[in-house]
Amino acid sequence: MPETEDNALGLYISIPFCRSKCTYCNFASGVYPASDHARYVDRLIEDLTAARARANRLRAELPRRVDTVYLGGGTPSLLAPELLKRLFAAVRASFDLDPEAEITVECAPGQIADHALDALCEVGVNRVSLGVQSFIDREAATCGRLHSRAVVLEDLARLRAAGISNLSVDLIAGLAGQTFASWEESLEVLSGAGVPHASIYMLEVDEDSRLGREMLAHGVRYHADLVPSDDAIAQMYPVGIERLFAAGLEQYEISNFCRPGFQSRHNLRYWQRRPYLGLGLDASSMLLASGPAQHGGHVLRCTTTDDLKAYLAGAQPVGTEWLAPAQRHEEAWFLGLRLNSGVEIAALEREFGASMVAPAMETADRMAEAGLLVSDGKIVRLTPRGRLLSNDVFQEFLDLKAETAAASSPGTRTL
Repeated sequence: MPETEDNALGLYISIPFCRSKCTYCNFASGVYPASDHARYVDRLIEDLTAARARANRLRAELPRRVDTVYLGGGTPSLLAPELLKRLFAAVRASFDLDPEAEITVECAPGQIADHALDALCEVGVNRVSLGVQSFIDREAATCGRLHSRAVVLEDLARLRAAGISNLSVDLIAGLAGQTFASWEESLEVLSGAGVPHASIYMLEVDEDSRLGREMLAHGVRYHADLVPSDDAIAQMYPVGIERLFAAGLEQYEISNFCRPGFQSRHNLRYWQRRPYLGLGLDASSMLLASGPAQHGGHVLRCTTTDDLKAYLAGAQPVGTEWLAPAQRHEEAWFLGLRLNSGVEIAALEREFGASMVAPAMETADRMAEAGLLVSDGKIVRLTPRGRLLSNDVFQEFLDLKAETAAASSPGTRTL
């Protein structure tokens, strides 16, 4: 395992409830009746209570100490205060939550009622991520957001007044109707908002979203005809990097920017391949073996169902797999390269052996010749152009599976 591992766990808790569904969204979230909220929290608490016994059955380690908690969605702030308090009481009953733990909740601007904000503070939330997507009111409305610029700025002030100053704002480059001028305006407002963290995502339209289906059908109901071209989106991205850097937010991951000391500690777990437990709809987990490698692998990955009805009915994880060294080696590359700090060659060789890393280095050299990677002999990083084409770069390392399989332990087994 990577040398950054420790004896702590991150918790990801999926809350799939939304007040409205964004046109571009393909997440396992939606507009469900409020009556489902209590049933869902009941099921989450069942999973929290049973997590240790289940990990023991799988012979996976589940640390008691938790140093990051992340409630994603969906819109977790839509949960009634009593449900939120019950959920966090269950977290604290099942795990030892660090006094300095980072506790993040995703919120939709304009959907943080006063009683909800009070509850967030009471349960210990100290970081909030706001899904703004655009500070241009017409763009936000076009993609299904329910807020205005004024509402976002008001919510930021309310959160700070409540004592939550570790704030993050998400923007999307490529929304329907977006222009270079409106993109610059959103960036200017974000820069002036003074938040310590921001995320910029380039719109990737999935065929499972309403917008994606409409683009395939050449429809206009969700304004698919107004989505900027891929080339235009690719030009917006580096402008975002430049503007945020000028505002003191430095890029540390393909989509993430922060002031010094304000990286998302929870999301770093994913990119550094450190253990986390996912609970709720369409949530993933990554745990380590509690003893000798299981089925040829040291890392267990699990995924829960994305069907709310099935989850409420008690469905167990739909995918449980021990990863063999070749698979972990792939992940080390495509997750590590997401970070601006890059991939340390010597650390990979210590973890996987020089014979497994050698083919990957040949791929890295070829990508460097194409201007997508850069290496000083110790660290391999994406170039600015490589970040724009990161999916293509990652695919090159995924294609290494056949080459590295011969150097790995026996293959994985689905449980």
